[in-house]
Amino acid sequence: MYRRALNKEENYSLKNYLDIFYAREKKPLTDYPEKLIEYLIDTYNLKKNSYLLEAGCGMCDHLNIFQKKGFVCHGFDLEILGNNKNLNLVSIDINTQKIPFPDNYFDIIYSKSFLEHLPDPIQFLNEARRVLKDGGKILTLVPDWESQYKTFYDDFTHIRPYTKKSLGNVMNMFFSNVEVKKFRQLPISWKYNTMNRFLNMISYFIPARVNNSFLRWTRELMLISIAFKEGDND
Repeated sequence: MYRRALNKEENYSLKNYLDIFYAREKKPLTDYPEKLIEYLIDTYNLKKNSYLLEAGCGMCDHLNIFQKKGFVCHGFDLEILGNNKNLNLVSIDINTQKIPFPDNYFDIIYSKSFLEHLPDPIQFLNEARRVLKDGGKILTLVPDWESQYKTFYDDFTHIRPYTKKSLGNVMNMFFSNVEVKKFRQLPISWKYNTMNRFLNMISYFIPARVNNSFLRWTRELMLISIAFKEGDND
């Protein structure tokens, strides 16, 4: 997950933050990332052997799964953590630096819980457009402000919230055929529309801060955006 830093002192604080809040003993790896990535591959027709860049790759949990699924994986973040064997990774501050890959290089650019940490997404989206091939896909997941506004700033590194409309507007500045939808992070809701409708109804009665993970992800939604760089996007 991406964290912004401006100087050595802030970098030191960043490392402390990641060590404290993203340590494996506090956030153990589950089977959820693999289920999510399988869903994204199937839903958005992501092809194996594609060159994929993850923005804000953090612990590289998702990149390792994409690699296992047959993608050629690259990533960047301020701090590179976790098990990164055979991944092409770089450490950069996307607020001030360019993505160090050639123009028209990637088939897919992917990020989850990244864009909301940027004070201004323009630098990143300009760079993403530059390194994405014609017809390439950019797949972005961010917290949904409408369902998370009471808890969004509980993570003090969150900077910029997004609604379905605002995410669509900023993506339309750089890409074409933009689609944005709300997304519940419960695999059972991906398979059964009836279940998703039921969860929608009960979500209004769940407190904003709840420890039970099923109840939390029933209430808190994400936004998924898929968009294309101009070209053949079939």
